[in-house]
Amino acid sequence: MGSNRLLNQLGQRVKGAALGVGAIGLGGLGLAGLATSPIASRLLVQPARAQATPSLMEFRWDNTKDYRKLYYFMTNTRPLARSEYYFILKPKDRKTAILKLSITIPKYFDAKIDPKQIKLCKMSEGGMLARTRCVKDIPATIELADKGNAIEVFPDVPVSDEGTIGVYMMIFNPFNNGMYQFNALAQAPGDIPIAGYLGSWLIQIEPPSN
Repeated sequence: MGSNRLLNQLGQRVKGAALGVGAIGLGGLGLAGLATSPIASRLLVQPARAQATPSLMEFRWDNTKDYRKLYYFMTNTRPLARSEYYFILKPKDRKTAILKLSITIPKYFDAKIDPKQIKLCKMSEGGMLARTRCVKDIPATIELADKGNAIEVFPDVPVSDEGTIGVYMMIFNPFNNGMYQFNALAQAPGDIPIAGYLGSWLIQIEPPSN
């Protein structure tokens, strides 16, 4: 009697396990059927959207071997405001004389640049008591290149690596506020016409204050 009762209990357990497996199988078939429905296909196939702001540029704050921060000064940082730009090159920023200076302009810098409003000059770097300004013009030919995305400066004679120099520019600021990175590349006198990277001016256009 005891052995028969034990066999009956084992039989019921095996039957229950079989029913459980069948239920899982049906559940799997149910999911498979759901996955082939139009609503589920949209839910399962639709890619996830990235939760990030589109990047217009790469922001770099620390000096590294691949990036060097250069000093600049602006008289007005508001959108569409008339502003004077002073792109400064200190003696520590250049190791050789400059035969040609190129400044790359971000393509999204939506402002009209007139070569007639640009000049190369010796600079007086400002501070608490004095403003940055041009002390003496350096004769040079200035052109826009790369469909307006670069300023090319050709001094009449190579500019030595002594003293602070800079490029002065007067424009109306772009409409969009944000950060804009201008890169400086210089070609030294010599037989090989290769422009070397000097550094970058990372300027900021600020939104109007209320």
